Order: sequence, then C-alpha cells, then structure tokens
Amino acid sequence: MSNLAVVEPVDYLVVGHVAHDLTPDGWRLGGTAAYSALTAQALGLRVGIVTALGPETSLAQLGDIPVVALESPNSTIFENIYTKQGRVQYLRAQATRLDFGYVPEVWRQAPIIHLGPIANEMDASLPEGFSPTLLGLTPQGWMRQWDAECRVSRGEWHDADIALSRAGAVVISREDVNGDDELIEHMAQHTKVLVVTESAAGAVLYWNGDRRRFRAPKVTEVDATGAGDVFAAAFFYRLLNTHDPWEATRFATMLASCSVTRPGLEGIATDGEVAVCMIEILP
Repeated sequence: MSNLAVVEPVDYLVVGHVAHDLTPDGWRLGGTAAYSALTAQALGLRVGIVTALGPETSLAQLGDIPVVALESPNSTIFENIYTKQGRVQYLRAQATRLDFGYVPEVWRQAPIIHLGPIANEMDASLPEGFSPTLLGLTPQGWMRQWDAECRVSRGEWHDADIALSRAGAVVISREDVNGDDELIEHMAQHTKVLVVTESAAGAVLYWNGDRRRFRAPKVTEVDATGAGDVFAAAFFYRLLNTHDPWEATRFATMLASCSVTRPGLEGIATDGEVAVCMIEILP
C-alpha cells in the first residue's frame, strides 16, 4: 500500500482498479479510476484515488494525483479484441480486492465519491463513516462476469437495488446492459438520477420520471475507450455544482465527445476544451 506522507482533503475521490490494458501496440493504463480522476483534475478538482495494482503497471500518467495503491501480485489486465461482430473482451488477471478501510479518513468526506469498479473488485455500498455530498456510481464492473476462458460477458449485479437507492447519480452505458430496455427502466425507477450513454448517439437522462435524449456533437472518432468514464466525472462535477441533471448531461456529453478524438488517456480534456464546453452550455 502506498504511504502518503501528508493526506490532504480532496474534492473528488474515485475508488476502483486501474486497468493494465493489452493492445496490439503494447500495454496502456486504463480503467475508470484513471480516466475519471484525470478528467476531474482537468476540471480543477483536487482528486484522490484508491486502487490496487501489480508491479507491471506504472501510474506515471496520473502525474501528481495522490494514490493509495494496495500492493497486488498483478494488476487487473484486460485484453480487447475487435472483430467484425464487435469487441471481444478477456480478463487476463485480477488485482487484489479493495476494502473501504484503506480509504484515508480525510477522504471519506470528499464532496464527490465515485465508485468505479471494472471487475467486481469492491462492495457497491459505502460503509458507515463515509459522508459524500454526492455518491456517484459507474457500475459496469458489477455487471460483468467471465468464464473459464476468461471471456467477459454481462452478468447479474447482486444487491443492485440497494446500491441504486443509496446513490446520488448512476452512469451506465447501453453496452453494459446489452441494450436491455427493461433493465434500464428498472434501474431508473430505483435511483435518483440515471444516465445511459450511447456512444456517438449521445446519452439519455432519466430523472423525476422524465426521459430526455442529448445528442452528441459530430466528431472524428479515433478511440472511444474511456469516454464513458470521462462522461461520468464531468457529469458528477456539474451535477454537484448546478443541481441540474439536464445541464450536467449536456456538459458531460460534449466533454466526452472531445475525448474520443485522441487515443487513450490523451483524450482527457484540455483547458481549452473545458472552456468551450462551458460556454456552449450557457443559456
């Protein structure tokens, strides 16, 4: 476990494994923890990460973001293979399970706490002693399973209704639920705010019994990896600051669209892109 000499308060805490993603060109850092943390930092927030990883993975791309990292024999390793029929994903290794007891006391009161599992590596509800203003969930990692050959597919999220009821906002992708509209409606009925991202089509917001679609601007897509995590961080940030899910969704849709124009973590928003997106959403 990483020892931080001085643990300062943070505005945005993300808990989840970083990913060691295998690509034809080698490995690269990924996972919700990486993409969302860097996005929150780009938005001007003080960010902290609680994760686990093995010695094969470098966190150099996270820069000066403070990280509590549990030591693990290996990192969570994904291999994505793209075919004419779509993406085939394999979980090649899994890092140590996360325990909320490792979260520094001062981080337990962060205004935004984001639980971002990628391989069912932690519980879906915070224990006593945590008091975020906004608890955000990106539950894709609780909705995954893998077979004996390590191939990843959609799985059942156990105790989902309890976690959904306690969350301030939830962001999923349509791919996470294999396009199951009944499941989406069920989730919307059990949480305060639900957003379903739909890649280039934009996002759909469910709030107070209403459903509204937000179209994404047309861009030249280079790499969509991590776009949902960029969306989630931007959405949680604007939701906490404006209490307006409509505006938060517009902002997050625009920022996520910027992210797909560059590969991997290079897609994290620049100061200029943040400024443009802020201007575009103003009345």
